[in-house]
Amino acid sequence: MIYHLLQYFSDFLSEKLHFYAYQYVMFRAVMAILTSLAIALVIGPKIIRWLMRKKIGDRPEFHHAALNELTKEKANTPTMGGLIILSASILTTLLWAKLNNPFVQKGIVLLLWFGVLGGIDDWLKLTAASRQRDRDGLRPWEKLVFQIGGAVLIASFLFFDFENIPDAKLLWVPFYKKGLMLGNWTFLFIAIFYISATSNAVNLADGMDGLAAGCVAMVSLVLVFLCYVASEMMSRTTPVTWASYLLLPHIPQAGELSIFFAAIMGAVLGFLWFNCYPAQTFMGDVGSLPLGAAMGYGALVTRNELLLLVIGGVFVIELMSVVLQVGYFKYTGGKRLFRCAPLHHHFHLAGWSEPQVVVRFWLMAAAFAAMALATVKLR
Repeated sequence: MIYHLLQYFSDFLSEKLHFYAYQYVMFRAVMAILTSLAIALVIGPKIIRWLMRKKIGDRPEFHHAALNELTKEKANTPTMGGLIILSASILTTLLWAKLNNPFVQKGIVLLLWFGVLGGIDDWLKLTAASRQRDRDGLRPWEKLVFQIGGAVLIASFLFFDFENIPDAKLLWVPFYKKGLMLGNWTFLFIAIFYISATSNAVNLADGMDGLAAGCVAMVSLVLVFLCYVASEMMSRTTPVTWASYLLLPHIPQAGELSIFFAAIMGAVLGFLWFNCYPAQTFMGDVGSLPLGAAMGYGALVTRNELLLLVIGGVFVIELMSVVLQVGYFKYTGGKRLFRCAPLHHHFHLAGWSEPQVVVRFWLMAAAFAAMALATVKLR
């Protein structure tokens, strides 16, 4: 809304005040980070107090006595703090992005869809005691149906957006610097699978104070950059795009998503103010599901599905630790590969303090982000 308001007064701003900055995507992305951060810091205490009044508190329960003992002090800490992230992200995107941009529109719909799904799941789990029901939330098949439904909706509209964009039909391979041509059905299958799968990625890492939020902030920063270079010109005086210079897919209008991911980054950093150790609130599915889906969406739009496996390396490791643990347990008839999965619990049980685990995983996330950015220029 701010962009469109400034655009309405563009003649006055340019001729009288010589103010052009709002026309640049990167300026609005920086403003989105600051705006979203400020909104999260302002509304955070209010949302946390509301959650406490509603007694929306978590009661961590693991199939591991030692881990339950380590996390007993977290009992009744307000969950569904992801509402802070959702509110700040969506409001900031509405303020600074071009609202007629099709990629931004779908990004907002995606956050709302998966946010509502996660919110319903959280509410059913966390209010089960008052309803004399088990804390199972949505049934797995119910959750999966709505995740796939949201993925189908977004993927279908993306398919039509990409119809006249040659590079959008390519799957970019890091280091190789040549895209693989995808058929229509192949793209739809990948898009639906990717959004459905990544919507669960953040959830696995959301088991320690600040762990998921810090890692998401770093992934969002890389996506801000990738969305920007996918469509923006190197300068106003030359028609050369960053995408052509870096041998990346050129996706017109994708640069506006930089504001979207900048808003997410600012909101996550603001949430981290309340989520750092000892946490005043937890993210819950209302935050983790839309954040995971947003990461997959950004990779799809910029055609960096494979690179996201590097960008979100921490989430991949957390997922693989669960897969390996379950597989090894079944194969050996009850033996465990790790003390507990996901992997961050293994290190916690090994004697690392929670802040040590979180900061070290942040360092890993930073290293993966740096590796991903390094592939952009490697030929």
